[in-house]
Amino acid sequence: MGDEQTRGRRDADLTGQLGTTLRHFMHLESTSAALLVVASLLALAWANSAWSHGYEHLWETVLSVRFGDIGLSMDLHHWVNDGLMVVFFFVIGLEVRRELAVGELTDRRRMVVPLVAGAGGLLLPAMIYLMLNPSGEAARGWGIVIGTDTAFLLGMLALVGPSVSTQLRIFLLTLTVIDDIVAVSVIGVAYTENLRIGPLLVAGLALVGIFVLDRVKVWRAGPYVLLVLIAWVATLGAGLHASIAGMLAGLLVPAAEPTRAQMEVATSRFRAFRQSPLPTLQRETRDQLTRTISVNERLQETLHIPTSYLIVPVFALANAGVDLRNGVLGEALSSPVTWGVVAGLVLGKTLGIGAGALAATRMGLGRLPQGVGGGHVLGGAALSGIGFTVSLLIITLAFDSETLQRDAIVGVLISVVIASALGWLIFQLSARFLGQRDAALPKVLSPPIDPERDHIYGDEDAEVTLIEYLDYECPFCARATGTANEVRDYFGPRIRYVVRHLPLPQHPHAELAAVAAEAAARQGKFWEMHLHLFANQNQLELQDLAGYAAVLGLDVEQFLRDLEDPELAEHVRDDMASAEASGARGTPTFFIGPHRHEGRYDARTLIATLERAATGETARLGMRSRR
Repeated sequence: MGDEQTRGRRDADLTGQLGTTLRHFMHLESTSAALLVVASLLALAWANSAWSHGYEHLWETVLSVRFGDIGLSMDLHHWVNDGLMVVFFFVIGLEVRRELAVGELTDRRRMVVPLVAGAGGLLLPAMIYLMLNPSGEAARGWGIVIGTDTAFLLGMLALVGPSVSTQLRIFLLTLTVIDDIVAVSVIGVAYTENLRIGPLLVAGLALVGIFVLDRVKVWRAGPYVLLVLIAWVATLGAGLHASIAGMLAGLLVPAAEPTRAQMEVATSRFRAFRQSPLPTLQRETRDQLTRTISVNERLQETLHIPTSYLIVPVFALANAGVDLRNGVLGEALSSPVTWGVVAGLVLGKTLGIGAGALAATRMGLGRLPQGVGGGHVLGGAALSGIGFTVSLLIITLAFDSETLQRDAIVGVLISVVIASALGWLIFQLSARFLGQRDAALPKVLSPPIDPERDHIYGDEDAEVTLIEYLDYECPFCARATGTANEVRDYFGPRIRYVVRHLPLPQHPHAELAAVAAEAAARQGKFWEMHLHLFANQNQLELQDLAGYAAVLGLDVEQFLRDLEDPELAEHVRDDMASAEASGARGTPTFFIGPHRHEGRYDARTLIATLERAATGETARLGMRSRR
């Protein structure tokens, strides 16, 4: 499959091809941010009302879970911070693993700029905080300013950022991955006392068990979830904050692309069930369909909504309620802890991330994602000053003093407001004065179709045009799914179908196969070779290609000479450059006329989109003729 078959598979496809899914998650994130704000305001209002005693009493309520003599007993505040938040960090770990395995971070070069920027966003905030709080118990709060609330950040980006910020979202997500790993490590190391070895070994064995499940290809989610629960309870018993168990467990849960073999088995099972709808076949079909999607992504799909809509807002409700009456707010506003937190998060994150990204690009260590400008980065850096969830969690671990906790919480709440406003202002100024509006991939085909070089199936004057960037090893391209064939069969002479090459780096034979198609084109057999390559995707070695040339009746010696012709290799590289310029990052990527198609790319969806395009073109031509 091309990297964008599921949400988050390469930066390209997360932003470029899965427009519908991505818009859904951007909407989810903006709604989650709104819920966070509402929960925080509700907590503040409650804690400063005549019913404030009820607020305190609620979170002091003890809840016990027991199985015979074994059990766990904590008040609700700790259940939220040490229990529900483990799920939050587990989801972050899942996202990091997915990005490392099949997403943005598979190309390690893409990590350089976010890594340097992330380092700046960790070091400078801590330095600023310690400048204002150099000694005593207050100095222990340096960890408060290093983390970024990923959920809140992306939610505010959806609310105040560019109208389309998909590429910037990927950059910030990569950056906050580094933030989150360091922040959780700080929680686990710097703020842990009285470590107990026995439970720690149990937690370690549970994590090793997750690794083993991955190695032996266990595909059911149940065993993974069981071991995560064991690791969580054991980590609590060891004296570590359980968030570190959640993050590490998430990092170990496997993520992978569906393979061609899995898809073929699932398809055959489904066909068998359609012909004979028996309960046993239904169960086998369901299991096989489930196996095609990795455990990692299934767990993300299950946990993403409850994490965003329930867990994080409940955490805000439990931790943002600070009683500011009787002069407390005035005292907090005069505290160096409050302003150390504000300066560290707002000033430190903005300058640290901005300067880090600038330094990395100026030194040639990497480059910003396509579509992302300096103003976008600075606006995103300002929003990274929203440390909310992680910061509030560290406050409870860093300070024993209720006064220092109160001052730090006030600083975090002030930072949310200032960072959000500053980010909005920077985005507005960047759009107005730098022309940096949308932070998204290009959506227009570049260069346009050229009949002299492009491979066109159908009449040049056909009613509609479908362009596909494809990879001959991609199990979701062209013949593998039948999408393009079905669309062509439906439209007949009304369509012209154009192919361009986009061999992906994870497919070792794809580029040679693309050159083979071009070599066949020199002998007038491009489309025949095109179909033959897709029919034999698992056999694309040089000797296989020579055999296909013989089967198609080509001059094999000439074919082999052409395979080594730099001109044909350059043709393929030109197609890859055009994919870059057109916003195509994964395969298959379709264009309807000159515009990149976003969302689902099954035959039914493409047919409907092409019909709408044809109707629109007919209407435009009618208006021109009337003029």
